[in-house]
Amino acid sequence: MQFHHHGYVSGDPRVQPAAGVGLDRPEELPDEVDVLIVGAGPAGMIAAAQLSQFPDVTTRIVDRREGRLAIGQADGIQARSVETFQAFGFAGRIAEEAYRITEMCFWHPDPTDPSRIVRGERPPDDPRGISEFPHLIVNQARVLDYFAEYMASSPSRMVPDYGYEFRGLERFDDHVDVTLERTGRSKVVRAKYVLGADGARSRVRSAIGCTMEGNSAFHAWGVMDVLAVTDFPDIRLKCAIQSGAGGSILLIPREGGHLFRMYVDLGEVDPDSHHEVRDTTIEQIVARAQAILHPYTLDVRHVAWHSVYEVGHRLTDRFDDVPVEEHVDGHAARTPRVFIAGDACHTHSAKAGQGMNVSMQDGFNLAWKLGYVLTGRSPESLLATYSAERQVVAQNLIDFDKEWSTLMAKTPEELGDPGLLAEFYVRTTEFLFGFMTQYAPSMVVAEPTHQALATGFPVGKRFKSAPVVRVADANPLHLGHQHRADGRWRVYAFADRYASALGAWAERLAGSLARERVFDVKVVYQQRHADVDIAAVPELFLPRTGPFQLVDYERVFAAHPDDDIFELRGVDRAGCVVVVRPDQYVAAVLPLDAADELVAFLRQFLLDR
Repeated sequence: MQFHHHGYVSGDPRVQPAAGVGLDRPEELPDEVDVLIVGAGPAGMIAAAQLSQFPDVTTRIVDRREGRLAIGQADGIQARSVETFQAFGFAGRIAEEAYRITEMCFWHPDPTDPSRIVRGERPPDDPRGISEFPHLIVNQARVLDYFAEYMASSPSRMVPDYGYEFRGLERFDDHVDVTLERTGRSKVVRAKYVLGADGARSRVRSAIGCTMEGNSAFHAWGVMDVLAVTDFPDIRLKCAIQSGAGGSILLIPREGGHLFRMYVDLGEVDPDSHHEVRDTTIEQIVARAQAILHPYTLDVRHVAWHSVYEVGHRLTDRFDDVPVEEHVDGHAARTPRVFIAGDACHTHSAKAGQGMNVSMQDGFNLAWKLGYVLTGRSPESLLATYSAERQVVAQNLIDFDKEWSTLMAKTPEELGDPGLLAEFYVRTTEFLFGFMTQYAPSMVVAEPTHQALATGFPVGKRFKSAPVVRVADANPLHLGHQHRADGRWRVYAFADRYASALGAWAERLAGSLARERVFDVKVVYQQRHADVDIAAVPELFLPRTGPFQLVDYERVFAAHPDDDIFELRGVDRAGCVVVVRPDQYVAAVLPLDAADELVAFLRQFLLDR
């Protein structure tokens, strides 16, 4: 974290100086805004948090609740989300209070007595070392709290506006009129753009005519967060439990050392039962869990929360207000004004732990693009990439969840091989951790023409961090962990062996990459940090900052002696450039002698100012 460059800071350095709309932020919801976000869930809050870094953009987020969420239904935090939390500055703090998953146990019917369950496979949670970040379990409400803290400490001083119910909207060419209701009174807010992150029953989705398509698996599950006394030995481990008597449990230990969640299989649902299964009582769910756990006992002492749901897989036909018939050659014929994200776009089972995680990436993807358009950095055509990118991700999620939830619901006889569930879990870890997303070429993702120069940084996938050493102070750290959610693009220049090509590249692009609010340019040398002459580093990587024009020394790195990033990520020793989007996805890999190609790529989405 960098501070003091505007003068001495004696307070919390995480609280950024107020700027722009944060200097005189009205307490009451104004009549006109740039962005109105409806719904203060994970998708809405991360979008608001990212937009809070654009103090020239008036963003407000409204929610029908009267205050912060107290108990959240989602709790699984995949490694990709923790990586994202790192960009927002709270990965370490939330990890300290969360439960960390390190192993998963699979229980099966005892072959000698199928009425009893026995432990089977016990694979590590991340057997291939996919991520340096942990897989966490923590209440969704705490995730929202951290985003709220980030927003309030941002230059925009943003806080949610609670108690507003969405009633409808009217779209015009250059704005949207949104009707809200609070304490029986209506209010119309004029917004340039609207994001509907208002859940599975989204009214914003209905208002723009999007349709949810899919089906029900006609299978029900009871879910409960409980405090209990049990002799089941793996109560503090994530478990998939299959009983010989029929039925399964997915056991998820919760934060705090005592609470745990159980997804309890309630069996097939009659399509003509008019959802009677939803009337299942907590006593019936507990009794079902007790039967599945035999011969172990379960004495539930307190129920913090419970629900019953029927597995369904549904996906909206689009993520914005441009109808499918108004697309030409796959591109929207007009600028979208209203967007939807999260559960408003995709619903599925909760057992894969993907809902909140994918929803947050929806919001992250859209927010920086709105910020760039509204500050005049990018053309409005950038906004069409949101639906194009996230629709594919959501479809992949639906396809995966169908397979996972189907396997979880099978009886031991239907499953056949008792190790099949564990094998599927290990084989699909990269997807479960949130790292399979790969965006197709577009105005913000280049063709992978030069992918061979950095094979470990696939174009379109998230930038996979690796250890480096900061030259100025000899500190070992992770390169990707320095990427903050400040709305800037990262340009990583990997030096050639003698840095001659690097010098020519830096001189050629000094003017193009000097936009401090747009680019964060860093260099990684192949030598040990002690062998890098800081005086010979091009000025592009030692920019002046703040009113005193102080030198920023924290953009110059060297390969780590034990974990050489050039070897770990397949970076060519002739050097290359890796361009990374504000949402941490690799946008381009280019050679050091392709300065003109980099400029041409940037001009696809950046306007000259």
